[in-house]
Amino acid sequence: MSRALLRSALELRAAGSRPSPKLLRQLPVLSRSFNSTPPIVEPIPQTHVKNAANPTAGEPRPLAFKKSHPTAPPKPIDDSVKTLLPFLVAQPGHYITVHIHGFPYLVQEGDKVRLPFRMPGVMPGDVLRLNRASVIGSRDYTLKGAPHIDERLFECRATVLGTESEPLRIKIKTKRRQRKEKQAKSKHRYTILRISELNLKQVEDIQEPSA
Repeated sequence: MSRALLRSALELRAAGSRPSPKLLRQLPVLSRSFNSTPPIVEPIPQTHVKNAANPTAGEPRPLAFKKSHPTAPPKPIDDSVKTLLPFLVAQPGHYITVHIHGFPYLVQEGDKVRLPFRMPGVMPGDVLRLNRASVIGSRDYTLKGAPHIDERLFECRATVLGTESEPLRIKIKTKRRQRKEKQAKSKHRYTILRISELNLKQVEDIQEPSA
């Protein structure tokens, strides 16, 4: 008796899960109406050719150049610097600590500098203006910046002599309990500069910012 009841219940469940003939007749109509629906096209954002901040509506954005060290507006020179600068200028044998790509170099006029990297965008014979220095001094006087000296007080130029490269180095890297070996090749390139000019300006030649 229980088996007959269980069988009848399973048959009723299977019959309820089947779609009715009326619903089957309506399915092709639903599929046709679904296929005829136009696809949704999202609007494409307007992209500007060049990159800069705050673009206008109808004009392309101008090209934005990234500055690693933005220049601050000039400040008036202290009275102590104006008083002691002539003594520093009058004494010969000046030295300067210039910063090139964040590396400090203590040099004099005529020295050669070997940068521990290849400077991008320079060619042999180019003259570079080194306007970032932290110390300028002579035998008895020293001018220190906080952190850098005003570039209106001096002129330091360097000439690019060329590039050098070290011999190819091959280092074999291994791991414990493994027979595989991996070769790491390295050949660093360096840029050679010569300090061609180092001049300190007089107080009368320094241009003060207009009020």
